[in-house]
Amino acid sequence: MRRLLAWLVSLLLLPLGAGTLYFILGRGQTPPILDAQGPPGPGSISSLEEIDLNGARQWLLLRGRDRTKPVLLFLHGGPGMPAMYLAHAWQRPLEADFVVVHWDRRGAGKSYQAGLEGELSVRQTLDDTYELSRRLRERFGRQRILLVGHSWGTYLGLLAVAEHPEYFAAYVGMGQMAGNSAQDRQAQAVFLRGVATAANDTALLRRLDQVPPGINEDDLFRYGAELHGAQSLWPLLSAGLRAPEYGFGDILNVKRGAQLVGEKMQYDVIAGPLGQAVTCVEVPVFFFLGRHDYTTPAPLAAAYFGKLNAPLKGLVWFEDSAHFPFFEEPERCRSELVQAWQMADSFWASCR
Repeated sequence: MRRLLAWLVSLLLLPLGAGTLYFILGRGQTPPILDAQGPPGPGSISSLEEIDLNGARQWLLLRGRDRTKPVLLFLHGGPGMPAMYLAHAWQRPLEADFVVVHWDRRGAGKSYQAGLEGELSVRQTLDDTYELSRRLRERFGRQRILLVGHSWGTYLGLLAVAEHPEYFAAYVGMGQMAGNSAQDRQAQAVFLRGVATAANDTALLRRLDQVPPGINEDDLFRYGAELHGAQSLWPLLSAGLRAPEYGFGDILNVKRGAQLVGEKMQYDVIAGPLGQAVTCVEVPVFFFLGRHDYTTPAPLAAAYFGKLNAPLKGLVWFEDSAHFPFFEEPERCRSELVQAWQMADSFWASCR
């Protein structure tokens, strides 16, 4: 009987051990894109690459069913919080329409390195963006690419299209930054006071009465202003832990990189918020705003959109989203990105 029990326990633990071993050692690659028959499509690309951008080792994820489709470069937030580890959870359908490129910037995610403090500046990050954009245009034979920014990536993205509009077909901002920290905090306080009053959350109301208001990210999560319909970061964390492109060390480096880049980033390009510094761009602009987003408050972004001058503009509200429309409403995001590209493509065709 003891031998039988020992055998049963070993049998039960074997999958757990194999799963643990795979989690630690068997990841760090992106799966192939399959056609209807199984093998990778002849025109597809599924590549996880380490490249040198202006002297720094950085990682790219490139995926698309057809290399001739438009190139979409996704700029993650943070400034050091990558989005590559969420790609598998939302973008697979989008890969039929675009070659989607995720880039872990200096110090972030797979590109984490200690000792980068002196290299972390907005100017250097913009220079890396331009170098990468040039390479993508040449590699895929595209005159212009679609630039999509999320959260802090919208700060970088609007600066990029303002300085080098010739590289980009259009700009899409999700979780769009607009105001300064004081303006953001005021909008968050107004929102949280309303929901805290309705929920009789006296502890939060007391913190909101402080000067400045005592607001933290947990409050925004708890009331659906980061992820609508979720009260914590668990959906993001759970998705990230399943990312095939991230090995065990990469997962550990997500927090390290976010802290490093967030603390050491030097703001040396503009003084003040985007809403004051960037008022006119020469490419089509689209804002994809989560109706419930108070991480980068959507009302401030909508007001900024109204003042921003661009040759073509579109504002899309995601009614069931907060700060992550691409993750919360992926099918809607896909259709709107395709439509934004088509509108931008028609615009540039009319300019020829």
